[in-house]
Order: sequence, then structure tokens, then C-alpha cells
Amino acid sequence: MTSKIKRVGVLTSGGDSPGFNPCIRAVVRMALHYGWEPWGVRRGFEGLLNDEMVVMNSRSVSGIIGQGGTILGSSRCEQFKTPRGLREALRHLNEAGIDALVVIGGDGTLRGARALHEAGVPTVGVPGTIENDVCGTDFSIGVDTALNTALDALDRIRDTASSQEQVFLVEMMGDESGYLALMAGIAGGAEVVCIPEIPFTLEGVAEEVGNAYIRGKEHCIITVSEGAVPHAGEIADYLRSRQEETGFGVRLSILGHIQRGGAPSAYDRLLGTRLGAAAVRQLYEGASGVM
Repeated sequence: MTSKIKRVGVLTSGGDSPGFNPCIRAVVRMALHYGWEPWGVRRGFEGLLNDEMVVMNSRSVSGIIGQGGTILGSSRCEQFKTPRGLREALRHLNEAGIDALVVIGGDGTLRGARALHEAGVPTVGVPGTIENDVCGTDFSIGVDTALNTALDALDRIRDTASSQEQVFLVEMMGDESGYLALMAGIAGGAEVVCIPEIPFTLEGVAEEVGNAYIRGKEHCIITVSEGAVPHAGEIADYLRSRQEETGFGVRLSILGHIQRGGAPSAYDRLLGTRLGAAAVRQLYEGASGVM
């Protein structure tokens, strides 16, 4: 098959995920395999607007397969969502002679990729988000690493919780997706899991904690997705108000951005590599507007 593409760009946008760098590496190496010139767009869509694009080669991605974060940087760019912002991005792509794009990120990033596709730029999206909330995918890049990071933290928290007869609420990232809190809760043996997808009440949580105490539990772990309502802080305050009934002291731990950091797991290195290579192959075969 003969492709009209000579230059392909790659960008990462939105929240970073472990495994972005293996994906970038695969995109660059696969582009070189097809005889294309790979370009990197710095800081996501904001880099498109500000003309921050650089030529890449095999040395550009040497040794990055085990690095967390993204060597291209990332950002959230509201201006790109405007007609003027899109026109500016298209102008810079045209001036750089970039014929196609691989866009790596979550749902917001993939909506941006769709806008570029609809504007006539051959574009393929790659799902990368620790929330694992991209429709049509079983696993996104970064999910496995983030889950293992959360589970490691949960195991450590359980050690101290059991020493002091406490209930620990552990808030995990996820926005409106409860995947991390649910899976870490199951794998870590949490007594209660609170996620946005399943309605729950403060009274119901307190009842479960009280039942655990009655059963002879000396500690209790509750995983809470950051998008859950009531949120983790409200749950903690309510349990403190009923401490005499539940039998436990209450602590709240927010894992935060440690779930985004760290070296990608073997699974995420493999997944990022496979998806990055597949994205370039899709462009080579003439596809666009796909993930």
C-alpha cells in the first residue's frame, strides 16, 4: 500500500498516565519503519496552538520505555475547543507539513482528536487514562500501573489501620468513574467500596462499618472514588459523629497524584507499545477518526 503521509505528529494531552512514553516510542519507531518523519507536539493541544513542534528520531525515544509521565508534556487547553483555536492548530500543522496525527489521552483528548479528523486531518486516537472510562475499551494505557500503585498504598494503610483499630477511608482518583476504587477495593479486601455508579447513603456506610465491628473486625478499610457522592470528606465526618456506634476511630487518606506517577508496569509498557504501533499502522492503511 502506498501512503501519501510523509510526516506524522504525536501528542499527549490531558491527565498523564504511566505508559504514555512507551506509546510515544512506538509511534516514532513505527513511523520511521514506514519511512515517515515523526514530529512531537509539546504540551498537547496547547502546543499545536503555540507552534511547539519538534522533529523526532530513534534517539529521541531511546531509553524512555520505562519512564513515567510523558516526554512531550501535557496540558488542558480550553482555547483549542473554540473555532478560532482549531483554525490556529490547523494552520500550524499545515505550515509544519504534518500530514497526520496520533493523539494519546482520555475522553476529552479524544474529542479533540475527533475535531481534527472532522477538519480533514488524518487522526487516530489512543486511549490513555488511569480512570479507564473511555467507551469501547477494556483497558486504557496507565490503568494497570495506577491500580497497582493504589493497591500498594491500600496494603500499607491496612497495616497501620489494624494496629490502631481504625476505619480508614482511602480516596482514589477516577472523576466520574469508580474503576480504581472498585478494583483496588476488591483486590485489597476493603470492607466498603463507594463509587459514583452505585448509589449509597451515609447511613448505609455506617451500618456496614458497625457490622464489621460486631463481626469482630479490628479495623475497617473503605475505598472511595473521588467522584462519589457523598464524597470521602462527608463520609469521614459522618462516621466520626457516630464513632461510639461503629467502634472505630476514623482517618481519611487521599492518594491523589501518586496514582499517575511512577514507572509503567510491564502490562502498560506492552499495551502502550502495541497501541502506538497499531495507531501508526491504521494511518498507513488509510484510516482516520478511529481509536
